[in-house]
Amino acid sequence: MRNFKTLTVWQKSHTLTLLIYKVSKAFPKKELYGLTSQIRRSAISLLSNISEGCGRLSDKELSHYLVIANGSANELEYQLLLAKDLECIPFPIYESIDNQLIVIKNILNAFIRKLNSK
Repeated sequence: MRNFKTLTVWQKSHTLTLLIYKVSKAFPKKELYGLTSQIRRSAISLLSNISEGCGRLSDKELSHYLVIANGSANELEYQLLLAKDLECIPFPIYESIDNQLIVIKNILNAFIRKLNSK
């Protein structure tokens, strides 16, 4: 078992989630139960799966949850693109968030490969 709070990927994901909550406050009210909710849930799912995986006993189980977290990251990536295209997020903010998400996905994928190579 690992302490998820010490993982760089979790820390970066947590920072990103806080930013997503801040940015999504400015989304149109009509999107509160639509895109706003979906984006927030995807960000939380990313973090939650990393956290849950760290509570598992084996590297195989941790890897499984990291793969799910990666799926949530991909879902979030699309939802952010949609928010940008719908003009809910200005391009410079979208670009910054997307770059952070790419870093997170790269770290996740490297972590998964490392666990699976054991």
